[in-house]
Amino acid sequence: MSVISVEKLSYQYPGGGVEAVREVSFEVGRGEVFGFLGPSGAGKSTMQKVLTRLLPGYSGSAQVFGQDLSSWGDNFYENIGVCFELPASYLKLTARENLDLFAVLYRNEVRTTDDLLEQVGLLDAADQRLSEFSKGMQIRLNFARSLLNRPELLFLDEPTGGLDPGNAARIKKIIRAQRTAGTTVFLTTHDMMVADELCDRVAFIVEGKIPIIDTPRELKLNYGDAVVDIKWRDDTGLDRQSVPLGSFDSRSLAESLNALQSGGRRIETIHSREATLEQVFLKVTGSSLQ
Repeated sequence: MSVISVEKLSYQYPGGGVEAVREVSFEVGRGEVFGFLGPSGAGKSTMQKVLTRLLPGYSGSAQVFGQDLSSWGDNFYENIGVCFELPASYLKLTARENLDLFAVLYRNEVRTTDDLLEQVGLLDAADQRLSEFSKGMQIRLNFARSLLNRPELLFLDEPTGGLDPGNAARIKKIIRAQRTAGTTVFLTTHDMMVADELCDRVAFIVEGKIPIIDTPRELKLNYGDAVVDIKWRDDTGLDRQSVPLGSFDSRSLAESLNALQSGGRRIETIHSREATLEQVFLKVTGSSLQ
């Protein structure tokens, strides 16, 4: 059974001249990290808000856990966790007080505050007011809050945005652990490196439409051009050559390497380089991620 099933869904903001999402269709399987990828204004956050029941009034159909969104009651929020891009917590309260406050909103068992704070690297700051937190610390607390109720479905909007590399790696490790535990993750981002690292499948969205859905690997293989980068050094210094990988077989590669090493050249590195997901996005959609 699909955890999320969307069929020809469209949404237009009141007073808006153009639909923010236009006849979008996709499914997300249980335990899958599904990436919704596109530039700012493409419709990513709109789709997330529709699926979390914050934006009614859409056309088409949307089901979560096999039930139409419109037929869910408040118990819907017992089963999902949401982490929006911008932190939304109480600045006059401490980190521990914030989590304890939101924990009482759930009827089901929740995770312990200290356990969550330790996971995101904030246990030492548990009793510090959020007004003293950096933006990165607030983002991590926001992420921790989304895990309070042990959600079966996790909505993440730019979960590593604004984080330093070490804390971004920490958050990505937690997301992988959630997937291993069977949690389904709907991840919206414009960061193709994050999507490539985490997502089982990705949907490209531009101007409210989805032109393609596939795994990152298949997208790069089908739409990208892999090359072999060869760097060598001679009397004039360091130089390089990039050759399409498809033009090589074992014999032609050996011949090319032998030719390069003639005339006093010394090969220093050889490695294959596939297309990035961002390059594929540009090729498929004709749009950049800016």
